[in-house]
Amino acid sequence: MNIFVAKLNYRTTKEELQSAFEQFGEVSSAKIIMDRDTGRSKGYGFVEMSDDDAANAAIAALNESDLDGQNIVVKQSEDRPKRDNHGAGNRY
Repeated sequence: MNIFVAKLNYRTTKEELQSAFEQFGEVSSAKIIMDRDTGRSKGYGFVEMSDDDAANAAIAALNESDLDGQNIVVKQSEDRPKRDNHGAGNRY
């Protein structure tokens, strides 16, 4: 299951994020989304867990909990809507 984590402290590392979730089961991947221009965290990330029961336990326990001095928001990630192949400047 892919888990969305928001309101992260800008100093939180990928390893700290992964460690918080490993208490509940195996973490396949953890990533923090970075601003490509500044290289700074955008304050949110994603954690992938293969066991849905462990993922749901992590969501229930970690949502609105403290991580690095911030109350984080944790929920199941929703699929992004598909984008069409037309650029914003293309009009028909």
